[in-house]
Formats: sequence, structure tokens, C-alpha cells
Amino acid sequence: MSQADHTELLSQVRKGDRQALAKAITIIENTGTAFNIEGGVGAQVIGITGAPGVGKSTTVDALIKLLRERDYSVAILAVDPSSPISGGALLGDRIRLTDHFTDPKVFIRSLATRGHLGGLSASTKAVLQLTQSANFDFIIVETVGVGQSEVEVMRVVDTVLVVLAPGMGDGIQASKAGLLEIGDIYLVNKSDREGA
Repeated sequence: MSQADHTELLSQVRKGDRQALAKAITIIENTGTAFNIEGGVGAQVIGITGAPGVGKSTTVDALIKLLRERDYSVAILAVDPSSPISGGALLGDRIRLTDHFTDPKVFIRSLATRGHLGGLSASTKAVLQLTQSANFDFIIVETVGVGQSEVEVMRVVDTVLVVLAPGMGDGIQASKAGLLEIGDIYLVNKSDREGA
């Protein structure tokens, strides 16, 4: 793709063309080429992270509903793990977000880790920068299910929301460094479970 084509595609992204945004994200993922973007960083970026199965996608769904009730536009960058064997990814985060598929003020894009560690894909930072130029009010970055030391999300978002579930450790686990240190907001999900 020529520089002129890149410039035209970026112009369409800035005008709110969702297909152009999707195409540009695909270029970033497949080539590693970032777009030369200046300015346009106005969206509040929220990172949602936590262990596998704690309800990150369900939390994202609830947050989208809350923001849309207030007429905010929202982009979701949902990171899914890639198989270490096949290299493929089940981009399953979209399954929990079907209520928002036809909403013109919601953009949902899954990103595969493609072997990258830390909770995000290698392209997340460049994709996030591009998405910020598309003039959304909020951007939500959902990590893969993470462990204690996978804290990369804190480097690319404004606010980190850590989703927890009862029974995921004791006081000693809670005092260890890592994931529990990076949160700006902590959400204890599944509070109806025994031990909550």
C-alpha cells in the first residue's frame, strides 16, 4: 500500500468510517506497520484485565450498555489468546457482545495475541493509537485472561479495571506484587458465589 493510500485510509478513519478503521487495523496486524498519526487523542481509554473466567467480557458488555445509555460512542479492542499449536485464535469475546453489533456508535474488534505475552497483542499499542484518531468517546481494551505478572495493559490505557472473583486466592496471594498493584478500579464479580 502506497503512502498516498495510507493517507487516504487514515483520512477515512478520522471521518468515522468503521470499514476503513477495520481495514487499517488489519494492515497493522498483518504487516506491523503503524500509521503516522498526530493529534486526535481525546478518548478515555479503559483497560479491563483479570484472570481467565472472572467475567471480563461480561463486564465489558455491562460497561458498553452504561456508556451507550449516556450516548457515548465506544470502541472495544478485545484481545484473545492464540493457540500455541495451531496459531489460530477463537475470537470469542465477540460472543458476549452481540447486543451491540448493529449499534453504529459501537465498534468491536478482536485482536489475537499471536504468541505475544503480557495480556495484549504485539499490535495493540499501534491499533489503539489508530483507534484514538477515530474520535470515539471511550475505548475499552480487554486483555486475555492474565496471571500475576502480565501487566502490560497499564502502559497503554488511562484507567485499569481489574476484575476479580471470589475464591481466587488468600491474603498471601493478594499481597504478592503484580496484577493487584496496577488497578485503578477493582471489581469483584460473581459475588453470589460461595466464599464471597
